[in-house]
Amino acid sequence: MEIKDLKDAELASMLKSKLMRNRNSGLEASELHLNSEDMEWWRDAKLGFFSHWGLYSLLGRGEWAMFNEKIPPEEYAKLADRFCPNKFDAGEWAELAKEAGMRYAIMVTRHHDGFAMWDSPGSFEGFHSGNSAAGRDFVREYTDAFREAEIRTGLYYSPMDWRFPGYFQPQELADNAELMKRQTYEQVRELTTRYGMIDILWYDGGWLAHSGSDADAAWFWEPIRLNEMVRENQPQCVINPRSGWAGDFQCDEGLHEVVGDIIPFDWEKCFSIAYHWSYEAEERALPLERTIRLMLDCFVRGGNVLINVAPNPEGEIPANQRELLKQIGRFMNKNGEAIYGTRPGPLQPVDGVYGMTKKGSQLYLHVMDTAAFDGMLLPPFPYPVADCRLLDGTPVVFEQHEQGYIVKIPVEKWEPYDTVVVFTIAE
Repeated sequence: MEIKDLKDAELASMLKSKLMRNRNSGLEASELHLNSEDMEWWRDAKLGFFSHWGLYSLLGRGEWAMFNEKIPPEEYAKLADRFCPNKFDAGEWAELAKEAGMRYAIMVTRHHDGFAMWDSPGSFEGFHSGNSAAGRDFVREYTDAFREAEIRTGLYYSPMDWRFPGYFQPQELADNAELMKRQTYEQVRELTTRYGMIDILWYDGGWLAHSGSDADAAWFWEPIRLNEMVRENQPQCVINPRSGWAGDFQCDEGLHEVVGDIIPFDWEKCFSIAYHWSYEAEERALPLERTIRLMLDCFVRGGNVLINVAPNPEGEIPANQRELLKQIGRFMNKNGEAIYGTRPGPLQPVDGVYGMTKKGSQLYLHVMDTAAFDGMLLPPFPYPVADCRLLDGTPVVFEQHEQGYIVKIPVEKWEPYDTVVVFTIAE
């Protein structure tokens, strides 16, 4: 979503989760962190599928509609009587994600409106999809389908819930706030015990009263205790930082550019190709060029990319979003050798021009602006180079100079988004 489209609290939510050049604040508990070996699959995966879909999709005005439009909880709850997405097919979503080259997925199981997308005994006042017109457990359908497609399966969960006045006044309305907290613990327990192996737990909304940071609300949520329970149920689950605990990786949210040097810790950028995180009647979709550039800017700086889609009320991903995912898939199929399983470097990126990834004895130079790169002097490499070719095997002239190297890419081989030069390190 563009910043101009955001309301005050919604904007604050996005801005507080922008990635900083240092690790985000959060309570530390070293015993909760996964070891490097357990993080390797996540670092290798690079690209993930995100989906915001729920009661708010019926309104078509964003997932913050209940709060922004001051819809009373009892009125908003009536949407459940209309929620019957007969065209939702988790298997189709999974096949599309796989075609797009995505190696993991995150489903929004419950957003800030409090509506659970599964048959949740712990849901306050039974506000869940089992009691909706659909009468279905969408988390079950999602986890089964994405596992069958061999895509790592993650769950998004928001601890906060606008239905509770205690969320906005946790000290003055302590009893009510405690009911919300109890719901969170019970539902996180359900999600981490009823659906098999959960590869990622993606929290959102750990702050209180839409102010401060997630870590500022740790006194209330007790995120270390919460995530100790998660670790007991899911020992190898990768956990993000938005519960108030520091987490296994850091988050950067939104469509702003990523610039500067390689970021030296595990991180992920999430953005929506529909501008809004959830369905809007306009059914907009990002241009392919902007999408690919955002992806590459993350990959060459060591980040993963989590791309969100906004399904319609019937559970279908709009046609222009489906087409964009297929185009992303064609790009990843062509360039995946230089992306999947790589790490950043050794050269620092030059904003808008190039960046580098590496894997084994191969260094991959991603040239995003071939005209600007033409004739540019690269800094010296830390390794001797035995061979220089394009990703398709075409030999490339590689000139060594006193202060670095010049790579001459034939003009007829320039690619519109990413021209990949492969350097093989000498043994």
